[in-house]
Amino acid sequence: MIAVVDYKAGNLASVMKSLGAVEADAVSTEDPEVVRRAEKIVLPGVGHFAATEFLERCGLKQAIAERVGAGVPFLGICVGLQWLFFGSTEAQDCAGLGAFNAVCERFAEGKKVPHVGWNSLEIREGSRLLAGVPTGSFVYFTHSYRAPIVSETVAVANYDEDFTAAVERDNIMGVQFHPEKSGAAGLRILRNFVELPC
Repeated sequence: MIAVVDYKAGNLASVMKSLGAVEADAVSTEDPEVVRRAEKIVLPGVGHFAATEFLERCGLKQAIAERVGAGVPFLGICVGLQWLFFGSTEAQDCAGLGAFNAVCERFAEGKKVPHVGWNSLEIREGSRLLAGVPTGSFVYFTHSYRAPIVSETVAVANYDEDFTAAVERDNIMGVQFHPEKSGAAGLRILRNFVELPC
């Protein structure tokens, strides 16, 4: 069972529909105990990083940390990817999971934000999440803050500056774009995640 975490900021309907399209057994939940029973976890996100405070208040952050530490596959989408880092300058009092060693920041001053629409991926070799997705594939973005390039970056996009479009280390994965809005490439990515061994 895949737990899709509902923290009142995710694009849940579209994510659940797309997971259904790749024949995933997925449930939407805000219950930490459901997360603790899950074989995989998805954290979608839309909007302000401050919404992730809900995860801390409701015990979801601890439940996710326990499962991630136990090797359960985790996928963060959009703000869900940013939450995998230490945090974001968008909400400096909100701590992320800290799985990746950097802080997310707003695009450079003077750059029109949000970055909305289709953009291409420069994909690095070796990603299980992006297996079968050709470099140059277009996916759908909508965000004003971005993660910098880190050693675990597996795909890069450019909006006058390079930024992390996907990150992956062992069972911990995140995408800045919205696979549920990214057509065939997005469905392939979700299917790859669903088919990861538990």
